[in-house]
Amino acid sequence: MILSVIGLGLIGGSIALDLKKRDFVSKVIGVDNNTLNAHAAKKLGLVDEIQDLKSAVQSSDLVVLAIPVDACLRALPNIMNLIDHQIVTDLGSTKEQLIESVANHPKRNQFVPAHPMAGTEFSGPQAAHSGLFDGKCAIICNPEDSDKKAVKLITEMFHCLRMRCVFMDAEVHDRQTAYVSHLSHISAFALSLTVLHKEKSEKHIFELASGGFDSTVRLAKSSAEMWTPIFQQNKKNIGKVLQKYINTLQQFKDLIEEDDLNGVNDLIFEANDIRRVLDQKEKNEKETIENTEKIKHRA
Repeated sequence: MILSVIGLGLIGGSIALDLKKRDFVSKVIGVDNNTLNAHAAKKLGLVDEIQDLKSAVQSSDLVVLAIPVDACLRALPNIMNLIDHQIVTDLGSTKEQLIESVANHPKRNQFVPAHPMAGTEFSGPQAAHSGLFDGKCAIICNPEDSDKKAVKLITEMFHCLRMRCVFMDAEVHDRQTAYVSHLSHISAFALSLTVLHKEKSEKHIFELASGGFDSTVRLAKSSAEMWTPIFQQNKKNIGKVLQKYINTLQQFKDLIEEDDLNGVNDLIFEANDIRRVLDQKEKNEKETIENTEKIKHRA
């Protein structure tokens, strides 16, 4: 099987690397509007060759879009016009608008909307690495609107990447990612801006920063090219989530100003329950790697 990956950054480069390394595909064709990224991906061995979009799509069996969500929204209808037997999937963080853009396309059933819940704060082909997706969750949206064989292929692709697949409605996906992904990035951007503004008057403030600060603002290094379109496309859900977050911040502020230590303690103890969630998440990731390896050996 021949794979074309459109967008050769962290996500596209990593998926190309592991699908070839793990023998899911025999050849990887890369497409990227950025010539430097394209050359780097070829030099790093992420792809076997570079082609233009039309040639790559028509030469492949599986097409993966790993570009910012605004670019994906523009590119997908054109790609659907180019395909014959090919299966197309995307890896974007928002789904409702994208699905709507091809809802009436005659080849809609050859498109499988997807979102692997994995990534780092780094970007570009140099950031790509093997194992990025291991143990993580992959969302497949509105599978009932896609051909069963297409869904099966994309499911197998994610299993090859050692991921656990969850099937979900696009509206639910966009609402839930606003909580667990989009809000965390906005929080990191906001905290970074707050401290950077303070740095202008207190030059040594970053010398006081320790591991807690570093881990909290890590996501603030993420690409604006990627995240601004995500916020725009999911603004309905993000607005609601941000208001809830602001209300919680205000609650902390009020309790601290009122010296209500019991109230602060109660909020912290309630927040500590996140340990249970994260412990279960870590357990699920380990089990996913083990289970996908068993599937591979049986195959």
